[in-house]
Amino acid sequence: MPLQQWLDYLESALQSAPRGMKERIAIYNRLVDMAARYLELPHPAARPQLIPVEKVKGNDYNPNKVAPPEMRLLRLSMAKDGQTMPVVVAVDRKGLFQVVDGFHRRNVAKNAPEVRDSLKGYLFVVELNKSLEDRITSTVRHNAARGSHKVELTAKLVTTLKKHNWSNERIGMELGMDPDEVLRLKQVTGLAEAFKDEEFSKAWE
Repeated sequence: MPLQQWLDYLESALQSAPRGMKERIAIYNRLVDMAARYLELPHPAARPQLIPVEKVKGNDYNPNKVAPPEMRLLRLSMAKDGQTMPVVVAVDRKGLFQVVDGFHRRNVAKNAPEVRDSLKGYLFVVELNKSLEDRITSTVRHNAARGSHKVELTAKLVTTLKKHNWSNERIGMELGMDPDEVLRLKQVTGLAEAFKDEEFSKAWE
């Protein structure tokens, strides 16, 4: 069947598809998944999905803190412009979606009635298939790219990675840090303990 004929058939079939929101979202998610596999681009942005916002959980390591005025602006933005960026998630061991990036967008979508209603209780997400340690580093990279990362909380994340037996070199490579930056973080509360048995130099060992 020629591509245009197939697309016309698909559009016609959608007109007679179930009209309930749950059924429509299931069809949308499947179509997007099919299109992403057809596209064969290894980027999460190619496969946005809609899932119930209640299934999206925050994490306990997010280092990006937003002041009340910025939160009010985010709520206004999502109310006026809609959700323009998917929340980045990863599935945890309980089968729940844990936020990697977009913690505050998720909070607005869950707790602001006007935004929740407009999304019908759902949330646009893109999924990363990553372990806990890799999810932490992804959060750091997303926040740092926006210039909103807090040094004290970065230090706590580095401490967590050290406890998972990550080498200094791996931490530096994954977080985009050089040895001098790790040295400076050592001065932050809690980090000296994690590195108490380490010798630091200007180069990775």
